[in-house]
Amino acid sequence: MPNLLTRDQVARYRSEGYLAPLAVGGAHEAARWRAELERVEAGMGGPLRGELRHKSHLLFPFLADLVRHPRILDAVEDLLGPDLLCWTSNFFIKEGASPSFVSWHQDSTYWGLSEPEVATAWVAFTPSTAANGAMAVIPGSHKRDQAPHRDTFDRHNLLTRGQEIAVEVDESQQVLLELQPGEMSLHHVRLVHGSAPNPSGDRRIGFAIRYIPTRIRQLEGEDSATLVRGADRYGHFELEPRPRTDMDPDLVALHKQIAERNARILYRGTGVESFEDPRALRG
Repeated sequence: MPNLLTRDQVARYRSEGYLAPLAVGGAHEAARWRAELERVEAGMGGPLRGELRHKSHLLFPFLADLVRHPRILDAVEDLLGPDLLCWTSNFFIKEGASPSFVSWHQDSTYWGLSEPEVATAWVAFTPSTAANGAMAVIPGSHKRDQAPHRDTFDRHNLLTRGQEIAVEVDESQQVLLELQPGEMSLHHVRLVHGSAPNPSGDRRIGFAIRYIPTRIRQLEGEDSATLVRGADRYGHFELEPRPRTDMDPDLVALHKQIAERNARILYRGTGVESFEDPRALRG
């Protein structure tokens, strides 16, 4: 029996490549996540940028708790099995009246993972709607092979390389995944998806958590991940520690090493070597 999802929901994910909306926490819990994030940003003098938006769960306890949230893990276990790693996490923040967008793409393009069995839990800290640039998906597109992509390094594109799918996307088929604070969507690593800019007066904040079963390997270099449920019987990834305080100096140093190593995987072949490189996207 599934932990959280119904059999129909599991079948729909297999068929369409996504599920939404799914409850994680209520509006009060989402307000707390946003307040925690903005407290951190206030202490830093501005929005999170560069490598701080990558694997932020290694730096801040509230995000370490979120990637281990029982409702998220119950749903992901229903799709990927009981032994789970959080491979990475990424903030997708569109400031109010911002031109930032996400081009049509497949997540699997540059990740270097051995199997396309990866599920992303996209957690809404704020409303994510048609009015502020919610994610749109092309149902069933995950059943296709990996499509070619081209790099743009567009400074307004929130993706690492500004990558966009290099084949025609039938936008008439798109479905908008509108979420309220505290809800999430789940999507398959090969699902074609993207999102428009945010013309509204408030921020649109999403936190994307990428989960893999422990059997998956990294094919493009050394890598690390966080064990969040079950056991790791394979040892393909260096296991990451859990932060006890915000920006613990030892974990800040470790996070920098991990971010630089991941950047070499994600940007391979471009000449970009870190998330702080001028060609890399600041987000």
